Amino acid sequence: MSKTIAGFSKLSKSKKIDWIVDTYFPNSKNTKAILKQYWNSNDSLQQLHDEFIENTITNYYLPLGVAPNFLINNKLYTIPMAIEESSVVAAASKAAKFWLERGGFKTKVISTTKIGQVHFIYKGDFEKLKQYFSQVKPKLIEETSAITKNMKKRGGGIMDIDLRNKTSDIANYYQLHASFETLDAMGANFINSCLEQFAKTFKNEALNFNLFSETERQIDIVMSILSNYVPDCLVRAEVSCQVDELSENKNVSGKAFADKFIQAVNIAEVEPYRAVTHNKGIMNGIDAVVLATGNDFRAVEAGVHAYASRHGKYRSLTHAKVEDDIFTFWMEIPLALGTVGGLTGLHPLVKLALELLHKPSAKELMQIVAVAGLAQNFAALRSLTTTGIQQGHMKMHLMNILNQFEANAQEKETLIDHFKSNTATHSAVVEALENLRSNNS
Repeated sequence: MSKTIAGFSKLSKSKKIDWIVDTYFPNSKNTKAILKQYWNSNDSLQQLHDEFIENTITNYYLPLGVAPNFLINNKLYTIPMAIEESSVVAAASKAAKFWLERGGFKTKVISTTKIGQVHFIYKGDFEKLKQYFSQVKPKLIEETSAITKNMKKRGGGIMDIDLRNKTSDIANYYQLHASFETLDAMGANFINSCLEQFAKTFKNEALNFNLFSETERQIDIVMSILSNYVPDCLVRAEVSCQVDELSENKNVSGKAFADKFIQAVNIAEVEPYRAVTHNKGIMNGIDAVVLATGNDFRAVEAGVHAYASRHGKYRSLTHAKVEDDIFTFWMEIPLALGTVGGLTGLHPLVKLALELLHKPSAKELMQIVAVAGLAQNFAALRSLTTTGIQQGHMKMHLMNILNQFEANAQEKETLIDHFKSNTATHSAVVEALENLRSNNS
């Protein structure tokens, strides 16, 4: 039975595990062994992992794979991907090879602006507030100088601060809406530090603004926080080729492939039920690279899905067209990423992943990540509109099923060969394994 505990965070890792086992697994003989088998044998490396978060009891592993042959702006990349889903890395690799022979991927960063806000309540005359903001704005920037000094040396910093009236949404609600350039850092800590200083200065200076009444001087700061919605931190990725180059076999012409592919994209443009799954496929590629490079995939997910809804309806992030016999498939997507700070300098595999990518700047990483998403979506739509999604997916999922039923090496070899020419479903794999074992008994 569950029970509360006081001072859990102060217990040693070993004592934390003892409590978990005693409370939730009292009859288990191997819970401790399962947890400890994922500890790193290198004590200093394990301590590093333990200190990434609080209350660590073990490590949770995800496979780290690579997808080679990505030609991006005429430069070759092998892209690291951390993900557990079968077929994602294979699909990305297949798409990379397909477009390698057709000029590769073209990308460009459109903008890199990030946003933070100070949310506050002001009960008074808006015209007075505007005058106050105009007067205090230079001081807001001045009093963050210690925070922004190093960022400004590198060419970044605070770009602007606006006063926004949101009283039509909530009574007496206003914002300081600030824009930032954070260069190769994702910039969350930098932005939040600036915002908290803005809030402090904005509240304190109001006490001495002579146009305010006593009530108006009492500005109530609700919160100061960056936004993960970054519609002005935008990157474009695209592929294009002659329509007839899309044909890989005699059964389907390039034009027929393009027509059906574009129809599939158009459906995701207008049908939210399809658009969510369509965009999830894009995020299979994006999240895997974001995670492998030590970035915040939850922030990226939230921002991307908000962007997909920016016109009031959830829509496809990718687009496709044919003009003058040229097929073009493209995407513009918001990505706030960093290649310095956070885990990028701490996690050994993150450092390795960034080295594998030729130590990219944040702008370069934006382009690489966008390409991974576009490639993943191309591979998915190509399967959906030709052979169907399950044929390739289930063949990649085959190993998971075999491991689930503890197939040995010989059984795996036999069944992998069998399903090269047979449809792989869960029930078909189980039946084939049972038949194989029966024949060998």
